[in-house]
Amino acid sequence: MTVQVIKQGGKHEWAVVPYQKYLELLEKAEMLQDVQDYDSARMSLEEGKEELLPESFVNELLEGANPVKVWREYRGMTQKKLADAAGISIPYLSQLETGKRKGSLEVYSAIATALSLTLDDIV
Repeated sequence: MTVQVIKQGGKHEWAVVPYQKYLELLEKAEMLQDVQDYDSARMSLEEGKEELLPESFVNELLEGANPVKVWREYRGMTQKKLADAAGISIPYLSQLETGKRKGSLEVYSAIATALSLTLDDIV
């Protein structure tokens, strides 16, 4: 491979390579990034920082279902159990899940904690 090295101020500043070689290097760099991303995601799963979710669960959220309700049901919690854990009443939780009422940041934060989620997951 022919490489042209350009110096500036006595230091190597640029390396000029044939365009085809550049494309090959670019493809390899992208592949390396993909491998690193995969390894990072796998480690997060193994450490319990991330979880895999079933397609049906994701589709419910994409179709506009209430995140609090969907997550509660996914976690296998009753309204009573979640309400108790979040320190709110069952009717209040029900109103949040049906969209009849909006909660405060503190309430959503307590719900997220009770569901082992971040606030972003339910808001």
